[in-house]
This record gives sequence, C-alpha cells and structure tokens, in this order.
Amino acid sequence: MAEDSKQIQQFLNQAQLYQQQMQGIMAQKETMNVQLIEISKALEELEKTKTDEEVYKIAGPILIKSRKAEVKKELKEKEDTIRARLKTMESGEKRIKDKIEDLRDKISTPGGEKAVAE
Repeated sequence: MAEDSKQIQQFLNQAQLYQQQMQGIMAQKETMNVQLIEISKALEELEKTKTDEEVYKIAGPILIKSRKAEVKKELKEKEDTIRARLKTMESGEKRIKDKIEDLRDKISTPGGEKAVAE
C-alpha cells in the first residue's frame, strides 16, 4: 500500500514536470505567433510601397536604409524559420501531452506499479 502511494507520488511529480514543460512550450509558441503576425504586417506594408523603393529597417537601436527586395527576402526567410520552429514545438507539445496522458492512465490504474511493468 505504501509502495503504491510512493509510486503514485512519483507519477504526480513527473506529471507536474511535464506540465511545466508544456507551459514553456506554449509561451514560446505564443511569442512566435506574435512574431509571425508582425512579419505578415511588415510584408503587407512592403507590398504597398512603390517597386524598387528603398525602405528602412530596424537594426538594434538604429534604422538602416535597405532595398525593398532585400528586406522582403529577409522577412520571408525569418517567417520560414519561425514556421519550422513552430512545427518542431508542436511535435514536442504532442509528445509531452502523450506522456501526461500515459501518466494519467498509470495513476488511475489500480496498482499503478503493475501498469508501469507492462
């Protein structure tokens, strides 16, 4: 009986760690989604400018004059990178959700220790 209680406590601790990891992933995903929105708006504004016009981009605390095509290319590359990272984060999120679900099953199974051995 005490052994079952100890095992369940270990499962709960592990589930709590997974939950913290999940929160971290969700926060990072939110940040990346905000970045995607900003990039999308910047690309929209670039489309409104006249062709081959010079534009300014922020580099740290200063503005730098650049060619529209170069800035557009940089933004597209950044967008692709963020989308790839989001995909990776989503697969990590799914793995953690699966692990949490596994732990829930083990905790809810009478004699959780037996469920682990299987």
